[in-house]
Amino acid sequence: MRFGLGVFCFAACAVLAFAAGPTDAGEAQPQVDVALVLAVDVSSSVDEGEAGIQRAGYIAALRDPKVADAIRGGLIGRIALTYVEWASPNDQRQLIPWREVSDAASANAFADELQKAPYKPGSTTSISAGIDYSVALLDKSGIRAVRRVIDMSGDGYSDYGRPVKAARDAAIKAGVIINGLPIMNDRAEYRTKIPPDLDKYYTENVTGGRGSFTLVVRKLEDFNKLVLQKLILEIASLMQDEPKKPS
Repeated sequence: MRFGLGVFCFAACAVLAFAAGPTDAGEAQPQVDVALVLAVDVSSSVDEGEAGIQRAGYIAALRDPKVADAIRGGLIGRIALTYVEWASPNDQRQLIPWREVSDAASANAFADELQKAPYKPGSTTSISAGIDYSVALLDKSGIRAVRRVIDMSGDGYSDYGRPVKAARDAAIKAGVIINGLPIMNDRAEYRTKIPPDLDKYYTENVTGGRGSFTLVVRKLEDFNKLVLQKLILEIASLMQDEPKKPS
């Protein structure tokens, strides 16, 4: 699927205007178009090389002018962004606190901050705890957003903590959209294999909410391209009515 930047901006304005709707005099106006949690798997199944590629992908995407253009094309022209790394039920870290991003300068500042942040690997995989932690960050942020979104990436099933569907459903009930980025690259023989149906698993158990979608990483060299596509879709929110099928 390909869209020109003008289409992204036009669709973002139209969708956000619809989502905002009429506002009562006593109701606070939204501060940002979207409050977005970038939630990244750092469990033991993700080796340091893959973790570096993931982080580099988000850094490169934030520095791409198309992301700043998509942000400016929104109804408000600002987003709120935070970066989280998650692993076991008791291991989630808000690596970069909430930052307002409205232009290339602020997007690059976020990328610079992320590039300097130390990396700490985790152990087991609890997608449910990562979702719960991200929802709590959204709730406690005090940020008024037209949409609240969690960008969840990972390379395995949720094998610890409460059932992932329970966490996903609670997030949706709270008005949060979860988009998925399952990583399904080939690995060396000595390493744990990625589940062959991880894309289906994410679609059925992780992603949810109006307009939610899943993009699948099958080759690590495609990570940067897909992260960029995903960020623009999340900011512009083109997919409001039907979830995107796994690719």
